[in-house]
Amino acid sequence: MSASSTQHHGKAGTGGASAPDPELAHVFAALGDPTRLKLVSALSAGGALSIAQLTQGTAISRQGVTKHLHVLAEAGVVSDVRLGRERLWQLEAASINDARRALDAIGREWEQALSRLKRFVEKDA
Repeated sequence: MSASSTQHHGKAGTGGASAPDPELAHVFAALGDPTRLKLVSALSAGGALSIAQLTQGTAISRQGVTKHLHVLAEAGVVSDVRLGRERLWQLEAASINDARRALDAIGREWEQALSRLKRFVEKDA
């Protein structure tokens, strides 16, 4: 997509398995709202979309969608691109990937803890 000018809001977290990034808390908080989660889902399926496209077929107003998009942008989950007079919103894959990696790390730690517990219980049985 070629844009005449690009405008980014917020910043993405750069967390990994070794040390959780405090910025990821903003990503998870932003994704904790059902409406914002739907917007992220729409953007992941449809690529860059306008406010009109994101509100089509929903009960939420354009103003409401815009407010939710700004929360997501502050968390680094989405950014907007201006094409002429139109503003398109797109997913920032890096922040979603950072969140996924953090959840994967937590999942691995949880599995390791369960394995240690299982070995402990089986040792005493």
